[in-house]
Amino acid sequence: MPLASFEAGMILILVAVLTIPFAALAFATGAGKALKEVGKGPFAIEQEMQSAGTGPLTPASRAEREAEIRQMLEARAYRAERRGDKPVDVDAEMEKLLAADSAGPSLGEDKELRTEVTQLVVARNERRERAGKKPLDVEKEVERQLRELENLGQ
Repeated sequence: MPLASFEAGMILILVAVLTIPFAALAFATGAGKALKEVGKGPFAIEQEMQSAGTGPLTPASRAEREAEIRQMLEARAYRAERRGDKPVDVDAEMEKLLAADSAGPSLGEDKELRTEVTQLVVARNERRERAGKKPLDVEKEVERQLRELENLGQ
């Protein structure tokens, strides 16, 4: 079969049919890894950012946070006013939210933690009694350990 007897269309079809398996093989071996890297890099939009709640509050972040809280409260007050509800005192709400946030949750209020610490103190008292030592006051020791746990991160 001489090559001259093939028409141009037939040659194009033959080339396409012969190259498709090679292209598929090349894609399967190397392109999969390359495709996973597309869109990555220092200029990519989807980068892992620091989580918002980590680290201590700096004065700048504290001021920004307070400004955002004030904006949300003002928006709530505006919506309440538009609905005809009683007016919301933004400054009082702001003080209440910031006071509640600065106090933070107390470990002493966690009933499960208090129960667990009590169990540990009772077990320690039993060991102390076996060693011939005077047992500790359970409630005072539980309070002391909870205070230590609260101050652990400072």
